[in-house]
Amino acid sequence: MKTVKPYLTFRGECQEALNFYKDCFGGDIVNKETYEGKDIDIPGNYRDKLQHAELKGKGIHLMAYDASPDTPLQHGNQVQLGADLESKEEVNELFKKLEAEGQSLAKPQETSWNAYYARVRDKYGVNWMLNYDM
Repeated sequence: MKTVKPYLTFRGECQEALNFYKDCFGGDIVNKETYEGKDIDIPGNYRDKLQHAELKGKGIHLMAYDASPDTPLQHGNQVQLGADLESKEEVNELFKKLEAEGQSLAKPQETSWNAYYARVRDKYGVNWMLNYDM
């Protein structure tokens, strides 16, 4: 196996979310495709939504899309994305960005496994684990 990549699902705010993650992590949004011109049963006002896009950068590769309006979605905690970071400062900075309009699940802190760690749910309902091995 070469790698495992997360694929995030949104309800019409995929572009907004990828812009947010780009501001947090850096990188470039690539391989953007909308529903426009596709032979898919999608409402007309949804045609400009993203059928697929990726955020690629140093240490990050997220794939994402806007699910069709009839696709059932639930915010849940079954998936968390982990980010291995290079300093306490980087953990604190990223935590602050992701927490904006989101929810702190565990404030940045030193842990029993010799790491500086935090957990946060961002404004899109995506859970993040931020870790710096000390």
